[in-house]
Amino acid sequence: MRIVIAGDGEVGLYLAQELTREDHNITIIVPTEDLVQTIESHTDVLATIGDSTLISVLKRADVKKADLLISCLHQERINILTALLGKKLGADKTIARVNTLEYLSDDNRKMFEDIGIDHLVCPEEIAALEIIDLLRQTAATETFDFSEGKLSLFLFRLEKNAPALNKTLDQIAKEFVHLHFRAVAIHRNRHTIIPKGSDMFFENDLAYVITKPQGISDLLKLGGKTRFNIRNLMLLGGGRVGKTVARRLEHDLNIKIIEKDKKRAIQLANLFDNCLVIHGDARDIQLLEDEDIAGMDAFVALTNNSETNILACLHAKTYSVPRTIALVENIDYIDISQNIGIGTIVCKKLSTASHIIRFTMNSEVTSIKCLSGINAQALELVAKPHSPITKSAIRKLNFPRSAIIGGIIRGNDSFIAVGDFQIEAGDRVVVFALPDAVRAVDDLFH
Repeated sequence: MRIVIAGDGEVGLYLAQELTREDHNITIIVPTEDLVQTIESHTDVLATIGDSTLISVLKRADVKKADLLISCLHQERINILTALLGKKLGADKTIARVNTLEYLSDDNRKMFEDIGIDHLVCPEEIAALEIIDLLRQTAATETFDFSEGKLSLFLFRLEKNAPALNKTLDQIAKEFVHLHFRAVAIHRNRHTIIPKGSDMFFENDLAYVITKPQGISDLLKLGGKTRFNIRNLMLLGGGRVGKTVARRLEHDLNIKIIEKDKKRAIQLANLFDNCLVIHGDARDIQLLEDEDIAGMDAFVALTNNSETNILACLHAKTYSVPRTIALVENIDYIDISQNIGIGTIVCKKLSTASHIIRFTMNSEVTSIKCLSGINAQALELVAKPHSPITKSAIRKLNFPRSAIIGGIIRGNDSFIAVGDFQIEAGDRVVVFALPDAVRAVDDLFH
């Protein structure tokens, strides 16, 4: 696929890196020479310098031949204009990154489609929804639902009390004869394993598991995890992500927002009826103690500074806050953050990439999740009539070694994948895949 990306930051660079690995033909438009040097040092991508809202620059990037134009600069007006011009110049599909939440209503999305922008993505909205899901599913480090929860992906760290420790997948399968979940990956010492029946779980492993709803209780029991209810929530930072989280949860939870900027704190106080807004610096330990951080069920750090968010969550841990979530924009920090005890990491660029990458695949992808902490994807793909995936039972498929089928959704029913299961046309299949396997998986479904 020929893809043109207009970007001025890490979202564009990350997309270019990921899509290049999948052998797409990528051209990236950047506004400055410095960004060209950054891109050329990280990717084998053709870069062009210029303003993506200039027709001459879009023509130089050969946008008329583009199957997909992605505009993901920080300024949404530039993205909207770039996508509109790109469509007029011949781009087949266009995607624009936006920050204004009102654009995401169904009526407004339809208006943008009518004028030539096929899809809108809002990193702040995506991250906020991910945080809300994590606050509702307290036993997991990371979660993602497929087909409205008919199957779910759970990530959790195996602590020293986990019953699954020192057991193989085959042993666990014998204990749970009617298996409602399946381990699809184990992340250990910075390496990701696609597990076989003889693979064993060890302490501090990160286990990625696909489960049916009725398998969640057994799964949490094996992982040594227990659910708890969140009633008291402290948010550090009242920017777009924090504001969206608070707006959606203010009637369900007792929320305190700590905002360093006085003007924004006043705006937030006028916006919410059921949230307490405190003007102050979360690095002030006395302030946190005065606002009863020890009585919080969850602490979510959402400032624009990754280091501040990480340190704030570590500080919350010293007060035994059971659920901590940090917004981290530097991907290099994610693995470190998980290893030093922060409960969950949310990365806007990874979440945004999940929404965009699905449009670069030939097969029909109904859901995709770029996972935090490991370079892998969980995908929900539709099996097309006569596609290779429908030709044989799972065990007889020439499935790539760096990928695994976790489960299948057929109508209103869901199934955990086993070797003799026959996938049929129309089935939605949940696959866990490392980067080198995504293209091969795509080929099996169309």
